[in-house]
Amino acid sequence: QVQLVESGGGSVQAGGSLRLSCAASAPILSSRCMGWFRQAPGKEREGVAISDPASGSTSYADSVKGRFTISRDNAKNTLTLQMNDLKPEDTAMYYCAARPWAWRCPMVVSSYNNWGQGTQVTVSS
Repeated sequence: QVQLVESGGGSVQAGGSLRLSCAASAPILSSRCMGWFRQAPGKEREGVAISDPASGSTSYADSVKGRFTISRDNAKNTLTLQMNDLKPEDTAMYYCAARPWAWRCPMVVSSYNNWGQGTQVTVSS
């Protein structure tokens, strides 16, 4: 299975920015739905942002719209999440995930079958 490796997490103060990256070990991005998900302690994993390889469209959770931007570089096998105006409630482990494209890219955790190990984001008030 293709490996996904996240990087870029860290600790920031509220209002700050971080840029997460996800590197794939093989050139799969052009044929995969790619997404960022997060899981806070004691909470279920939730979708943050999704990128569709066919249409180029993106979708976001309401809680991050206008603050986060997902982008992909198929040539570099890299997925990125730019996070601005971070809030304490954004604190979580962030995961990169992939699934084969099948006409649409749902923001549903269970539909993704390839996951990275995660990178921690901590936002202090």
